[in-house]
Amino acid sequence: MSLWTDLRDFFFPRLCVACGNRLLSGEEGVCLRCASSLPYTHLYNKVGNEMEQCFWGRFPIERASSLFYYAKGGTVARILYAMKYDGQRKLCVKMGEWIGSELLPTGFFDGIDCLLPVPLFRTRERKREYNQSELLARGIAEKTGLPVCRNAIYRLRNNATQTHKSGYARWLNVQELFCATADAASLAGKHILLVDDVLTTGATLVACADALSAIGDIRISIVTLAWTK
Repeated sequence: MSLWTDLRDFFFPRLCVACGNRLLSGEEGVCLRCASSLPYTHLYNKVGNEMEQCFWGRFPIERASSLFYYAKGGTVARILYAMKYDGQRKLCVKMGEWIGSELLPTGFFDGIDCLLPVPLFRTRERKREYNQSELLARGIAEKTGLPVCRNAIYRLRNNATQTHKSGYARWLNVQELFCATADAASLAGKHILLVDDVLTTGATLVACADALSAIGDIRISIVTLAWTK
């Protein structure tokens, strides 16, 4: 198996998605050098942190956290691009495992009943062949043992990308974007964790929470890989 891996890496070298250098044995997606320089938020499980405050007055959030800060053109931006547009499925799962490993010791997942990834519109997911948020959730599940709930909400339309939109334009772009399914009723009384790749204004995640608002006694928390502070 090691010989096959060596031959594969010789003929088809694996490259770091952040810097483009060849990955060494044991490195996955991101080289150790780039990984060591990633901008951690250090939010972990701090009550009332700045990310939680983004949602105050918008819906009753239980807790929120993100692993890294996002900056245009930075290492995290290149990781996110690879996750969404370069078919890097293993990288998506790896990043989810990273979230799980970092936050599990802090108690962030205590009391969470299930992970709910933000859905893509069906045609976009069919074209991409995966949903990066769902793969993030699978990675988190690997470290936490929490189930992934895929069928509680769905996206009603293929809305325009949020990139380059102002905060108000983002809010308009996601109005009534998601709808709860019949399966969502099973979440009554549960504490769910919405999972997404990046938080900017929070408009998409608020739209998800709105779609779940009619479910009785539901509690909602949020986790993302990156946050544009």
